[in-house]
Amino acid sequence: MTVIEALKKRRAIRNYTAQPVEKEKIEQILEAATFAPNDRMREPWHFYIIQGEAMDRYEEMASAYLQERFPTKPNLVESSLKVVQTTPVAIVVTADVVEGDTDATEDNVFAVCSAIMSMWLTAEELGLGFVWRTRGVGLVHDSRMHSFIGASEAQKVVGTIFIGYPQVQEFTDKKRTPFEEKTTWL
Repeated sequence: MTVIEALKKRRAIRNYTAQPVEKEKIEQILEAATFAPNDRMREPWHFYIIQGEAMDRYEEMASAYLQERFPTKPNLVESSLKVVQTTPVAIVVTADVVEGDTDATEDNVFAVCSAIMSMWLTAEELGLGFVWRTRGVGLVHDSRMHSFIGASEAQKVVGTIFIGYPQVQEFTDKKRTPFEEKTTWL
């Protein structure tokens, strides 16, 4: 499969089988991330792997967060939690914060986003489903996630990745705006 084919095939997968993800595959995904471009070779990423009992604790934290955020929408809470309940492994990815240098910190976040995309394409190649969550159940904007993973103040949570073997699903091609409509040639 070519890179462009992988990009066109890539989908956010939220429904997984109970099959555990092999440690070797997780390590391949993490290795791919480390080859992402990054300013001045700062390698500003850190990966927190959540499995087993830690996923149970994550589910409790996510449930509390979602119930607080959406107290009148129990169906939304339930559907949002489904990915946590069925995912065998989650990876929280952080970027280094450079004290006093917001530009360098932003560059680090950009590098981590690139690393996450590298992870996604690698997961696709390995036959794994992948979804990158930020809002809601991703808890990127909630201090509880920082505490949960034990991140320092010098780390910014960029995304929570859910990975597993996908349940069989039928996908239709999503309409994408042609690049010509989003491009200005100077």
